[in-house]
Amino acid sequence: MAFLELKSVDKYYGKLHAIKEVSLEIQSGEFIVFVGPSGCGKSTLLRMIAGLEVINGGQLILDGRDITEVPPSKRDLAMVFQSYALYPHMTVEENMSFALRLAKVDPAIIQEKVKMAADKLNLTAYLQRTPKALSGGQRQRVAIGRSIVRSPKVFLFDEPLSNLDAALRGNTRVEIASLHRELGATTVYVTHDQVEAMTLADRVVVLRDGIIEQVGTPLELYDQPINRFVARFIGMPQMNVAPASLFGQFPAQVAEVGIRPEHLQMVSPEDGLLAGKVVLVEALGNETLVHIRPDKVQLEEPLIVRLYGRTTVHVGDRVGLTWDDSKHIHYFDAKGMRLTHMTQGVAA
Repeated sequence: MAFLELKSVDKYYGKLHAIKEVSLEIQSGEFIVFVGPSGCGKSTLLRMIAGLEVINGGQLILDGRDITEVPPSKRDLAMVFQSYALYPHMTVEENMSFALRLAKVDPAIIQEKVKMAADKLNLTAYLQRTPKALSGGQRQRVAIGRSIVRSPKVFLFDEPLSNLDAALRGNTRVEIASLHRELGATTVYVTHDQVEAMTLADRVVVLRDGIIEQVGTPLELYDQPINRFVARFIGMPQMNVAPASLFGQFPAQVAEVGIRPEHLQMVSPEDGLLAGKVVLVEALGNETLVHIRPDKVQLEEPLIVRLYGRTTVHVGDRVGLTWDDSKHIHYFDAKGMRLTHMTQGVAA
């Protein structure tokens, strides 16, 4: 039995059907990440779980209890917001203990829980500071600590790292992963960041236009996307997708072919299965991304090759491309659905 279950939940804003009969089962201790483009409904769905948005249809079950119409304060959930939402006039200790003090919990228990959370989050030295005396990463840790002291059944995170710079995002992401392992808490996390989704999640939920496109482990979604949308959304840089005719002869039901950048090899123009001109070279140090416009077909976007190292090619050079067509090609029909395999020239 699922610990947290969404049963055909709906959300309307007037005539806009924002969340469309979404069903999802989350097990105790799982780390679930909602991803999708802006406006897909991921934050709305999280807020529905939190009780900050009314559920217009369906049921929300937590640990065997129907909480669909239960007020947020009674749901035994804790939410960490993008904006930290700290009280500026309170110290770190006061911010972290506020909900417990409001509930008239024994002061000794409050002190013990705040100390435990501060130790886990490396905040002990900052307990008497106010938020204005903290960095962005420290403020976010205070917001997380405020949730920890409540010992909720589920932690909810709404893009908690989006206000941090790149270095702090990386550090805080590692802290959140370590904290989850230590606490074993059920966690639902919303992000638009590919790296966060792939590195934090036990399972990723990909949303588009208020529906779930696919649910799976990060590598399941990367290796076996259900459709073109998931294939392009999961992975940075995106999967190369082009008309099937560019890559060879395929059965009529194959409309497009996809190959990830790391599965293309760059060779001389004479040795390639197709050739093209280099239009951009992104030298990233540990890897290089080479953008190539094929000679024969006008594509909206160039093909991208990922090289695990450096290259001597420059913009304007002509190069060839080759690939292993038996292992790493993805086939899509005219509706964008992935065809699961090719057998003796037949897509299935």
